[in-house]
Order: sequence, then structure tokens, then C-alpha cells
Amino acid sequence: MDAIVEAALKKWPNVPHCYGWLALDARGDWYMRDDRIQAAGPFPQVKGSRITHEKLRQFIERNYAVDERGAWFFQNGPQRVYLQLEAAPWVWRVDAAALQPAGSVQSHTGLSTTVNASWLDEQDRLFLSTPLGLGLVHSLDMDWAAQAVEQGLWSPEFCPHAELLQRYGVCLVPEAGR
Repeated sequence: MDAIVEAALKKWPNVPHCYGWLALDARGDWYMRDDRIQAAGPFPQVKGSRITHEKLRQFIERNYAVDERGAWFFQNGPQRVYLQLEAAPWVWRVDAAALQPAGSVQSHTGLSTTVNASWLDEQDRLFLSTPLGLGLVHSLDMDWAAQAVEQGLWSPEFCPHAELLQRYGVCLVPEAGR
């Protein structure tokens, strides 16, 4: 977490949390969802404005965390901005590094980690369990993922999406008071 964020938390410890204004899609893109967008429909059917400003994306990524309920948030100064997640809290980028001994994948936030287990859900989406948590393989990286499976590095088992979320303690749509 950024030092400026930690200082703001100490200075203003009781700022109310924010819900519904930020979302993460299945490709690792962040979306702003103002009142108008929220009224137009649920995420991901109505996504909102994709955040493309690089410094803002990096700030969000450095201050991305999870609470004890499994709800993911961005700590924006003293305010927690809870995210709506399309599929999982992490989106894994897979490349040749995954095919090496003790291979690794990279998160949408730029963190590298190893793979503990792999899962296919009822929509044939590939999820990976890592020391960082549960995440979805980016759709553009399925060729690399298929190579990892063919080489016997990953052995995906079937698990319904809802069960994966429960097993890994992930809340897709956090709400106030829950």
C-alpha cells in the first residue's frame, strides 16, 4: 500500500466505504461505474468507463486488497472502494515463463506467482489457484495455458464457478452491511 494512503487512513480513519463504483472484468480491465451507469444495468452487462490512464491504473493496482469477507477493494486514500468482479479477483497472464520448471504466471496487477491447481468451470473457463488466490486465465493466453496442460504442468479439474468462489472465499459483488 502506498505511504500516502496509509497516512490518509491514520488521519481520517472513519471515512465510509464506497460500493458499486469500480469493477474488474474478466480481461483484467478496471471500469468506473458512476450513478448513471449503475442505473443502466448490472456489471458486466453494462461495464461503464474503462480506466485507461496508466498512473491511475498503477495506483489502483498498488492499493488493491481483500477484506475478511473475501470482498476485494481499492484503498483510495482513507476510503475503501469495493469492486464488483466479473469472474475472479485475479486475471492471470500466461506466457513461456509458465512452461519452465517452477513456472510462473503474472497477475493483471503485475505480480508474479506460481500455480497450485487448475480448474475448469461450467463455461469452460480456466481458473488457476496460486499463493495470491484464485484467478481466471486471460482469454488471449489460452494457447500458452493449453501447452501447460499438454505438458502435464496443469491438470484442470471440473468445479462449478459458484463452488470455486466459495472454496476460495471470493465475493464477486460486495454490499454494504454484509
